[in-house]
Amino acid sequence: MNQRLVCFAVLIGLTLFAAGWWVGDHTKTSEPSTITENPTNRDPDTEAEQLAEEANRHVSTLKAELKSTKRDLAEQRQIIRKHSLTKRMRSVDELLALFPAKYPQGDWTPSETIFEDCWFETLDGLRIHGWYLKHERPQVVILYAHGNAGNITHRARVAVRLHEKFDASILLFDYRGYGRSEGTPSIDGLYRDARAARDYLSEREQTKPTDIVLMGRSLGGAIAVELAAEDGARGLVLESTFSSLREVAGSHYPKFLVNLLVADRLDSLSSIARFAGPLLISHGTADQTIPLAHGRQLFEAANEPKAFVQIAGGDHNDPQSEHYYDELGRFLAGLPNE
Repeated sequence: MNQRLVCFAVLIGLTLFAAGWWVGDHTKTSEPSTITENPTNRDPDTEAEQLAEEANRHVSTLKAELKSTKRDLAEQRQIIRKHSLTKRMRSVDELLALFPAKYPQGDWTPSETIFEDCWFETLDGLRIHGWYLKHERPQVVILYAHGNAGNITHRARVAVRLHEKFDASILLFDYRGYGRSEGTPSIDGLYRDARAARDYLSEREQTKPTDIVLMGRSLGGAIAVELAAEDGARGLVLESTFSSLREVAGSHYPKFLVNLLVADRLDSLSSIARFAGPLLISHGTADQTIPLAHGRQLFEAANEPKAFVQIAGGDHNDPQSEHYYDELGRFLAGLPNE
């Protein structure tokens, strides 16, 4: 009897224990599984597509900003151009130095048979006119800046001679307010016009701007000096050029009046020392407009290599002598290769 009771009690205890274990194990709250994605398991195609989409968004944004900037620049250029085209009162030194001949003054027929009419734009939006004479196999490329009076029609023969005698490609151009070029003549504008002409010639000849020979007569020499001093040139040729506008004005008017009214501009004497390339200067001994002393001063202030051609009995507007053209030929032949 007692053994049966003991066995019965043990059986009940084991049953209760098993029941408790089963209930406890199956009523536990299951924790959510946290699986960290391994970056190496990403789909490379999907990632590439996302990067491409992001890049496209950036490109679209940049295009929109560029379009807006171009529109703003175009508007600004129109404002600048309008300002440049506005007639203004010229300064005393400009009235003394600049004597433009507007189209149709001059003989423009050579443009139909010899030269190519060309147009190019300055930094301030003006359209500048020039005559371009291309050589198929040029030995030298020349930008010619003319003097303070007339226009390019009065230099056509000189350009043709340079072209034929020295196998040169050459560009003649008119400053603003001269010939067919737009605008009003101004000393500050001369530099912008010359730089635009040089850049145009560089593009047409497929050569660097610094591989162009800068050639200037009288006022044009002062422009050529400044351009060469600022940017360099393959060679610099000056014909009957003054040392400074104030100095040449002082040769014709009272000094005290000149110092009072004429600004210290077109100062080639100060600028020429900044040019380190080959230089040729010519000047007539009988120049009544710009005395020979100006050419000598420029020569003394310039760096080597340099040469000076003195033209016996030559006045300011006289044609250059055969001796000069011989010396010019030697100078051009001795220039460093491009």
